Amino acid sequence: MTPSFVGWAKAQCAKARAPCPRGPMRRVGTARAKRSPLPTLQKIHSLVGVAAVLSLTSQFARAEPVAEFYQGKVITLTVASSAGGEYDTLARTLARFLGSHVPGHPLAIVRDMAGGGGIAAANFLSGTAARDGTHIGLLQNTTALAPLFGARDARYDPLKFAWLGTPNIDTGLFAVWHTVPVNSLAEAKEREISVGASAMNATSASYARLLNEVFGTRLKIVTGYPGQTEAFYAMERGEIEGYAAVLYVALQATKPEWLAQRMIKPLLYYGPRKRQDLAGVPYAPEAAVNENDRLLLDVAFAPLALGQPLLMPPGVPEERVAAIRQGLAETFRDAGFIGEARRLGLGVDTQRSGEEIESVLRRVFATPADVLDRWRKLSAAAR
Repeated sequence: MTPSFVGWAKAQCAKARAPCPRGPMRRVGTARAKRSPLPTLQKIHSLVGVAAVLSLTSQFARAEPVAEFYQGKVITLTVASSAGGEYDTLARTLARFLGSHVPGHPLAIVRDMAGGGGIAAANFLSGTAARDGTHIGLLQNTTALAPLFGARDARYDPLKFAWLGTPNIDTGLFAVWHTVPVNSLAEAKEREISVGASAMNATSASYARLLNEVFGTRLKIVTGYPGQTEAFYAMERGEIEGYAAVLYVALQATKPEWLAQRMIKPLLYYGPRKRQDLAGVPYAPEAAVNENDRLLLDVAFAPLALGQPLLMPPGVPEERVAAIRQGLAETFRDAGFIGEARRLGLGVDTQRSGEEIESVLRRVFATPADVLDRWRKLSAAAR
């Protein structure tokens, strides 16, 4: 019994990474001094106490280097856009608040890197950007899916990035101007409707072809409108009758009165979740009649579920990824950040975590090949 007990005591010392004390000398009667064969109860309690203290010290040791690493550091937030745009504005607003929510309180600066629809920035973050936790990226949501659809210049694997989160997700609408004599999705199948797009391979044109394919609408694409703002002006002037890719966040920021005053008529909406404020408008995943079409819609509308995603390069130490994820989550809830973002017309009310973004990407990348091929054909050219 004695040897096994002594062995147990030594094992506890080893776990605590502390030297195992030798038993003190004590006199037994008038006999010669000899070592106590067993630790006293007090010694055992001391060993347990040492183990507990060392365990807590170990936990603090794991947490402390994150703060020590970021103290005095600069975090570079690379934005896949030009200066002055929505993404750049969001990045600069985030940079003002992020440092106060990251251990060590680093300074955050913004670097704009436009090119290839975000692919240039994604290639940089995957390739030459430092992997020590000092680089963050803010990409367009379509960039995360570009390799899946065969973008030739995309030299990155989206599933290897450390996704951090997004301040918002979005909803898309197919809507027509209030004077157009079409009041339902069913009626949009009976009459040709002109809708705007920047080019035949633009998302707005792809979504128009998608609606024609899945729901049997008769949307005629008219190109030459660089973005949603220009398409809105064209609807007001009567040049086009509708738009297949009205983004809800942008609509609320630029034309918040249009829905309330019924200046436009939403005939269908789509995105990662249903909205109570659009009750009565058909929700695309529910309006689709078969599973193959629903899978197609899920792939096509996946960018809306990614929102404005932030990420770190592959290979960043896990504890630093966790710290930045937590820091961003706290920033998204920061009253100062929310107030400033709303003042600037940025949507920041439907945050998603990095884990949720990763879940969306894994699901989309697991889409059957025939469904992906179907979307590639719809998104590439007019039919």
